[in-house]
Amino acid sequence: MAIIGIDLGTTNSLACVYRNGRAELIPNELGDFKTSSAVSVLEDGTVLVGAAAKERLVSHPESTAASFKIWMGTEKRLNLGIRQFKPEELSALVLRQLLEDSTRYLGEPVEEAVISVPAYFNDDQRCATKLAAQLAGLTVRRLINEPSAAALYHRYSTQSGDSQMMIVDFGGGTLDVSIVDCFENIIEITAIVGDNRLGGNDIDHAIVAHFCKENGLVEERLAPSLRASLYRQAETAKIALSDVQETVITIQQENTQYSLVLTNALLRQLCEPVFQKVRAVITRAMKDRERTSRIHDVVLVGGSSGLTVFGDFLEELFGRRPHVAQKPDEIVALGVGLCAGIKERAEDLQDLVMTDVCPFSLGVATYSYAGDKTPHMAVLIPRSSMLPASHQECFYTLHNHQNRLRFEIYQGEGYFASENLKLGELEVQVPPGLAGEQSALVTFTYDIDGILHVSAKSSGGDYRDTLLLNPNLHLSEEGQAEAMERIRQIQLAAQGSQKEQLLLERGLRLYEQTIGQRRKLAAELVGYWKQIMEQNDLIERERNYEWVKERLDLLEAQTEMDPLACGFWRDEPEVDE
Repeated sequence: MAIIGIDLGTTNSLACVYRNGRAELIPNELGDFKTSSAVSVLEDGTVLVGAAAKERLVSHPESTAASFKIWMGTEKRLNLGIRQFKPEELSALVLRQLLEDSTRYLGEPVEEAVISVPAYFNDDQRCATKLAAQLAGLTVRRLINEPSAAALYHRYSTQSGDSQMMIVDFGGGTLDVSIVDCFENIIEITAIVGDNRLGGNDIDHAIVAHFCKENGLVEERLAPSLRASLYRQAETAKIALSDVQETVITIQQENTQYSLVLTNALLRQLCEPVFQKVRAVITRAMKDRERTSRIHDVVLVGGSSGLTVFGDFLEELFGRRPHVAQKPDEIVALGVGLCAGIKERAEDLQDLVMTDVCPFSLGVATYSYAGDKTPHMAVLIPRSSMLPASHQECFYTLHNHQNRLRFEIYQGEGYFASENLKLGELEVQVPPGLAGEQSALVTFTYDIDGILHVSAKSSGGDYRDTLLLNPNLHLSEEGQAEAMERIRQIQLAAQGSQKEQLLLERGLRLYEQTIGQRRKLAAELVGYWKQIMEQNDLIERERNYEWVKERLDLLEAQTEMDPLACGFWRDEPEVDE
């Protein structure tokens, strides 16, 4: 039974397995390694996951969701048609799709996985990721920080000499910066800093905001399909500017056409607020590192790392061009695949050692004196502590005849407890006595997965190790079974139908985005392909698939040439009545 590695990303997700001496990416049904982290509910209740779902962000935005990873560990609810989902349930559907693709590709059952998470994911977010895996039917062997996985594969694949490097993981929705020491077969993460709400999506938002400002539009008043189309074009445009000097974004509202010429100079200007936040994260990482030796290399990973404007910004910051890793949007998945190989005790990976660190400080709220009204943070495990980490500290009563000690557990860097994320609380009984006579020994243990375990033992012998965290993320066995059954009852699109559905959804999106003759062509292609799909004739569907796809590709290009002059309908295959 194989263990797979999974990069559960904001924009795309990938699966990887270690076999035959290498990390091997697992293709999905479409033959692609990347599966869009998007979920859409069809009218009959069937759920699409991946590229076909992403297409429906334009044509059916009310029943489609993407970028829900940023809401992991929160109380957010997302409505898709008549269904309502928690973020971890949507992530579970993505994981389930990856699980099905992996089982099909490997030809054997898969029940265990190593899953990557942003290094700066807090405890709630990590627990939500574990819950998503459980709902998908997976046992999590380990959670690994995304930049740590990238560092592992970069070191393994390049076989570079001993060095200290900085990994900048700039994805669709998160930024992680890690300082990594490489010595012989040891990869030691010495500092991690990040921002869970900063990524390539913020650049898309900046482009859309500028587009609306320049054209006198109010984004919130745009039709959902038009907004989705605008964001899709913004994402395409920013990527295109790494190869061309300028590109045009255009939308049509009623009888008016709105456009924006986007250049690299303008994009850099729009990115400046985002890049200043990146600068702050990098500066903090440099201050947190244990060693002051020179950084030998800056390695960029993540789906947004290849943007020319991002490379230009970092070149100005460091005085030299950073190194973009090979396959920057796949390197995390490959690293997680290596980690899965280590968990399987692959013989050629036995000597590879990787350490990780705690990204946040962890502690309890404490009072300085009896009348103190603003508790501050007593840190038990400081950020950048090597994992696994454990620390004990004794806390004493403040009042005469006090018979209990209650501990509120926090995660964060604020001095006052209220400035940090409350993870939970626990309470122990103590014998009544004078102030300061009774106490409790509190133990924090932060494991290799970045999950916190807390216990407290009082001077009177009372012991508690149950930590009450977010109840939605720590389900009882009964609650978990109910949630798993609810996810299991959701019908994913049948194997073999994904690419056909993707073709239909592309046609529907193009119909939404176009007008005039192009819209007419899109409508004809949608009607034609829908008729083919409804026929229970596999040979007929295969025979017409490429024909329809070629014409959609031409329509996608949106050439200035009259579409009717492109010969779209030459040699049209006959449709059986």
